[in-house]
Amino acid sequence: MTPADAKTATRREILVEVPADVVSREIDAIVQKLQRTARLPGFRRGKVPASVIRARFPEDIKSEVVEALVPRHFRQEAEKQGLVPVSPPRVSDLHIEPGDPLRFKATFEVMPQIELSAYRELSVEKPDTSVSDQEVETSLQGLREQHAAYSAVEGRALADGDFAQVSLQGTPKNSPGGLEILQPPDAAKPVNVDDVLVEVGGSNTVREFSDNLRGANPGETRSFEVSYPADFSDQRLAGKTFAYSVTVKGIKQKHVPELNDDLAKEIGSFTGLDDLRQKIRESIAHEKQQAAEREGKEKLVDELVKRHDFEVPESLVERQVDLRLERGLRALAAQGLRAEDMKKMDFNRLRASQRDAAVREVKASLLLDKIAGAEHIEVSDEEIEREIGELASQSKQSKESVRARLTREGALDRIRNRLRNDKALDFLYRRPAETGC
Repeated sequence: MTPADAKTATRREILVEVPADVVSREIDAIVQKLQRTARLPGFRRGKVPASVIRARFPEDIKSEVVEALVPRHFRQEAEKQGLVPVSPPRVSDLHIEPGDPLRFKATFEVMPQIELSAYRELSVEKPDTSVSDQEVETSLQGLREQHAAYSAVEGRALADGDFAQVSLQGTPKNSPGGLEILQPPDAAKPVNVDDVLVEVGGSNTVREFSDNLRGANPGETRSFEVSYPADFSDQRLAGKTFAYSVTVKGIKQKHVPELNDDLAKEIGSFTGLDDLRQKIRESIAHEKQQAAEREGKEKLVDELVKRHDFEVPESLVERQVDLRLERGLRALAAQGLRAEDMKKMDFNRLRASQRDAAVREVKASLLLDKIAGAEHIEVSDEEIEREIGELASQSKQSKESVRARLTREGALDRIRNRLRNDKALDFLYRRPAETGC
């Protein structure tokens, strides 16, 4: 049993030979099993001679021998050579004949050898996360808008500042040139809304709506077209032209409440306006800190990957592509993607589009795992229990059932590894940079 030359830094080939006596014993065991179960004309069940079984089922016997012996002896040989496979072996050059040893070549992937560079030198600038009075006031104005009341207006036509209560139908006049990656394929479908308020002349209102609704009376229908710019915020409309038929059902005026203690108490459990201001300030500060941390950690990962050039196992990349596609499609399903729409997707193109990001994520995971080992970072059983508790809360299941499912799926180790990598990245983010590793 001698190793062959590696094809790449992460790919290995080994030649495995199973002794003839081991093969013979396995064949005998399989023949005995077939004797108990085989039904052949002229023989009672369980009484078929072994010689007949061997003559009638040679290919079945070979197949079962391979299935039984190849995985077991591949693992034994890989372990003997100090190799840890991260992918199932691809078996070739299989030789199996009665009385001969079983021989085969196994090609598989292993983890790359990673030499850590001066990762302790990495650092990111922490942005200012202080909150200005203007940011607090802007948030307060938003809350006023959310609690606005509307009253009906009668006896006149729509004017600037009014809110038109309308129903509308929009028909696309052009089709998209192609599907965006991981975007639903119903992007150019008609728009039908039964009841919506449109502010005539409002800063957020599409100009064509204001121009065509201004002067309209309840009961009137206006028809017009809108050509949306390519960078329009709603991707379903961006870069497309829609023909609209809009019926005015009523005219309303908006009344924004006063900013005072009464409004603060109406919004939530606040003692007054000053208490509401303070809670808003704390909330904005928390959001800024979270955003700064996410951005900072992304920059650290980018720099970490950039400093380490190594090959990653293709099987790990493919697995990560699968996970990215699964997450993306699950998100689209939550947005209303239908099964028939999913069938229209070009999955080869989708997979190709995810490859670069998947390679980066695999590299980052391997590097963070290496750093966690170097820094003796571990995950406690209590941390695992907290994670299980959060998953149970999200899925509205008991902790026991979630733990049992994760154990069956072999997911507990994956959770532990993810938490360990998260702690390693947190370690890099929070510590001051040093001059060497």
